[in-house]
Amino acid sequence: MKISIIAVGRLKERYLKDAVAEYTKRLSRFAAVDLIEIPDEKIPDNAGEKQQAQLLEKEGRQILQHIKDGYVIALCIEGRQLSSEELAKAISDITLSSSRLYFIIGGSLGLSQEVKNRAQLRLSFGKMTLPHQLMRVVLAEQVYRAFKINANEQYHK
Repeated sequence: MKISIIAVGRLKERYLKDAVAEYTKRLSRFAAVDLIEIPDEKIPDNAGEKQQAQLLEKEGRQILQHIKDGYVIALCIEGRQLSSEELAKAISDITLSSSRLYFIIGGSLGLSQEVKNRAQLRLSFGKMTLPHQLMRVVLAEQVYRAFKINANEQYHK
């Protein structure tokens, strides 16, 4: 299985980079993982809805350029909420039909409708808004946990 995490923006803080690197290393037993960073568009302080929509569409086009054949999961607040066990089952089911899995994390404006429409699953980690940089750590940990569950291996609770 090949997993790509496509995320808008760069990780700047060392502790976030270290956490993502640790979970990526742990995941490497189960899948090849790569992180693709899309430059985030600078949002002017006085940007109106129309300008924000244009910036979101621009980021969306850049995201879609990196998606080839495979199963796409877009992280968005209006998505389905799954338990860790349900995510593990979903990943297990996906591996039966696809050898490539994409997780998409938007920037501060979220994801364009075009990216959401491309996704086979819209996934939410709850109604709270999390910083998109922190979301990479949470996602990497949950994907690692899912693979441990699917391998029937012990993992701390």
